[in-house]
Amino acid sequence: MASSPPKKTLNSQSSSLSRPPQAVKFGRRTSSGRIVSLSRDDDMDVSGDYSGQNDYINYTVLMPPTPDNQPAGSSGSTSESKGDANRGGGGGGGDGPKMGNKLERRLSVMKSNNKSMLLRSQTGDFDHNRWLFESKGKYGIGNAFWSEEDDTYDGGVSKSDFLDKPWKPLTRKVNIPAKVLSPYRLLIVIRLVIVFFFLWWRITNPNEDAMWLWGLSIVCEIWFAFSWILDILPKLNPINRATDLAALHDKFEQPSPSNPTGRSDLPGVDVFVSTADPEKEPPLVTANTLLSILAVDYPIEKLSAYISDDGGAILTFEAMAEAVRFAEYWVPFCRKHDIEPRNPDSYFSIKKDPTKNKKRQDFVKDRRWIKREYDEFKVRINGLPEQIKKRAEQFNLREELKEKRIAREKNGGVLPPDGVDVVKATWMADGTHWPGTWFEPKPDHSKGDHAGILQIMSKVPELEPVIGGPNEGALDFTGIDIRVPMFAYVSREKRPGFDHNKKAGAMNGMVRASAILSNGAFILNLDCDHYIYNSKAIKEGMCFMMDRGGDRICYIQFPQRFEGIDPSDRYANHNTVFFDGELFN
Repeated sequence: MASSPPKKTLNSQSSSLSRPPQAVKFGRRTSSGRIVSLSRDDDMDVSGDYSGQNDYINYTVLMPPTPDNQPAGSSGSTSESKGDANRGGGGGGGDGPKMGNKLERRLSVMKSNNKSMLLRSQTGDFDHNRWLFESKGKYGIGNAFWSEEDDTYDGGVSKSDFLDKPWKPLTRKVNIPAKVLSPYRLLIVIRLVIVFFFLWWRITNPNEDAMWLWGLSIVCEIWFAFSWILDILPKLNPINRATDLAALHDKFEQPSPSNPTGRSDLPGVDVFVSTADPEKEPPLVTANTLLSILAVDYPIEKLSAYISDDGGAILTFEAMAEAVRFAEYWVPFCRKHDIEPRNPDSYFSIKKDPTKNKKRQDFVKDRRWIKREYDEFKVRINGLPEQIKKRAEQFNLREELKEKRIAREKNGGVLPPDGVDVVKATWMADGTHWPGTWFEPKPDHSKGDHAGILQIMSKVPELEPVIGGPNEGALDFTGIDIRVPMFAYVSREKRPGFDHNKKAGAMNGMVRASAILSNGAFILNLDCDHYIYNSKAIKEGMCFMMDRGGDRICYIQFPQRFEGIDPSDRYANHNTVFFDGELFN
């Protein structure tokens, strides 16, 4: 990190209190496009000039008291009445009456009938910005750095650089209705009382004939009761959180003096998908999951997808290649008409009216065309096994004829008595051997013994949008960004004698590949049959990661919802206890 001068401490001239105001840090977005995380820079010693080449700039500003930032006992305390404010005593010096009248004018918006209007709707905190606007007051940056005549500060830093990204909470807590929570709390209390009396009865009534067995059972019961109490106590006050995508957009995706083009400042995300066996995990399901990832609503240049094929199957490889070709039409179609969900199989299976809330006149024509393309896409995917086998037979027959011809030339025009031994290989479409698992496994080409494979199927997109035209296939993509996120097929190397059949190892392989190709700051891990139902899900996850205190969040668990649940199967459920109960906090 480049060096910079020490932090500047600027004292406000408007405070006459005996107690010094509170020091507050302000972070701004720098010219490189990064955002300073206030919670992360408290212990960072930042130095350098103001030329804009450094990535972090911090300013320490002394804030004079505001209606919710008053020292105890001062004349401007918000807990005092209007008459108490007029007294002007405390630390105000000898100009008490004058200061009291001034505060009365400034605090006229803080009367009991207006105070509730100044609370933030999301957090319930006092809204400083609105108070400053209605009371025409100033503090902090406004009167510490500039006068009203000046618009710039020495070093080329303008006031708009500080005020273009006002802080807004990206998440908020949602209260649970008391009519739902109170009966649940009552039930917990009743169960606690029952457990207590049960344990008391068990302890006071020992079994004299088997004391050791009785003692062991008592220890186990107390331990299970203690575990249940630890699990149930947080649910006495459960917390539900909601995200604010509008605030995320204003903070990271809006033009500013340091980012005039409005390019997104959201961090990069690498999406990992794991699969192992094309027979147990059909390639069509995996292809639909991939299409939902590529069509997600996230900055295209910041999103990368990886699939780990532990089976090393050419069927999965070619199915993914077909999915990428279909994505060139499916992804812009989703952006043009705001399609949800963006898994084509689930979307075309929805029973409701597909034209609801669709404003474009060409939606019906586009949907009919893309539906026909998707049906053909499914036919190609389902026909891949037979197509690959026929191709392998043709290439193997050609190789056999070639070997027979060479053998005849060496044996005087006659085939050797033992015949010709030709390896039955699995061939790719370009006429080369598939480096992964063959249909007839051979050494170095079996499920647990094959070379590593890394193939980029969708190249890294351009940084600037690529706008389509009216002749993109049969669809009109005029004004639509037709870029597709980067996608890579990964099959890690496997050799006999090594335990490399677990999902954690597959993710390690994708981490190593992504570190070179995209190196995203965050990872989203999905199974091959868990598609993204909400196209804005990744942005909602970023609301937690990029909010204040996000550096203390390790991971986010998205709830899983399953389709085609059999109501007669006792084990086929949505796991509501785990996703809606255990993860509620």
